[in-house]
Parts: sequence; C-alpha cells; structure tokens
Amino acid sequence: MKRWLSASLIIGALAVAAPPEVTAQGLPGFTLFGGPRRENQLGFRLDYGTTGHPRDRYRLRIPAEKMDFAVNQLSITYPDYYNGDFDMTLNPDRDPDRQPVQVRVREGGDYEVIPLEDVIWDQENQVIEIYPIEPISAGNDVEIVFSNVRNPRFGGMYYFNARVFSPGDLPMARYLGTWVLNISPR
Repeated sequence: MKRWLSASLIIGALAVAAPPEVTAQGLPGFTLFGGPRRENQLGFRLDYGTTGHPRDRYRLRIPAEKMDFAVNQLSITYPDYYNGDFDMTLNPDRDPDRQPVQVRVREGGDYEVIPLEDVIWDQENQVIEIYPIEPISAGNDVEIVFSNVRNPRFGGMYYFNARVFSPGDLPMARYLGTWVLNISPR
C-alpha cells in the first residue's frame, strides 16, 4: 500500500510540474552570445511560430519609450535567408480592422487601428515599408500586425529590424530596435 501511494504521489507531482507545450511565442528569449543588446530588443508575439504554417500572424511591438518623434513611414528589414511569404494586399473597400497588414496605436488604454496609405514589400532588398495616411504621434505604443504569413520551410532565428522616418526629417531612417523571431520546426 505504501509503494502504491508513493508511486501515485510521484506521478502526480511530475504531471503537475511538467510544463505545457507552448505553440506561440510571446517575448524574445535568452541569448548567451551575440545578437542585439537587451535595450534594443523589441517585444513580439507569433500566433503559431512553426515552420510551414499556412496562416501565421506576427504582432511586432514598439514601446512608447522608443517613439520619441512622430512617424510617417515604418521600415522593417529582415535577413536574406528568411523565405516566408507576407500578404500585403490592401483592399481600400475593406475596413482597416480586416486588412492583412495593420498598424495599431495605443492612446490611453486600447489599441486603435490606423488607416494605411500603402504597404510595399521589396523582396529583392528584404524590406517592408508601411505608410500610414496620418503620421503616428510620438509617445504611444505601436503594434504592427502581419496576418496570413506563411512561415519559412525551415526553422531558425530571424532578426527583423525596425526603422522609422519622421515628417519633415531628412530622408534618413532612425533605428528603433530588433525583433528576434524564432521559427520552430514542427
């Protein structure tokens, strides 16, 4: 009887202590060597984060502390070995909340989707340029959402860099930070 009780307690403790399988990523992980410095890493969330997924969603976040100036263009660069696909087709007849690319700005409590003038995906130069109709005001949290993303066939770590242009600025991009995305094999 004592052995049965001991075995039951051990099995129960192991079942409770085992971590659940996580299918989405919420924040950057821990890097021992290399990579962007901690203060330059930006938060993100991938709905699935696995290879070959037909319809993933990337939520790339920029904190209010990084938004020192108003922004009239967002530029996201990614490495040449990233071979995923993005859906960049904006439909002018569709509600901004239903577009495959969204820019959300948190003013106060909730995120509000802002309308976009254009989104350009330059595959040859590995850059995505996002042009809002009105400049994004300084000092607000920003979330860039890419829906209908097809992840790369092979897993890996991908550095997506955020650069912005401000209205009236010289045409020079300002670096805001890096999202360190990890796509896991199935």
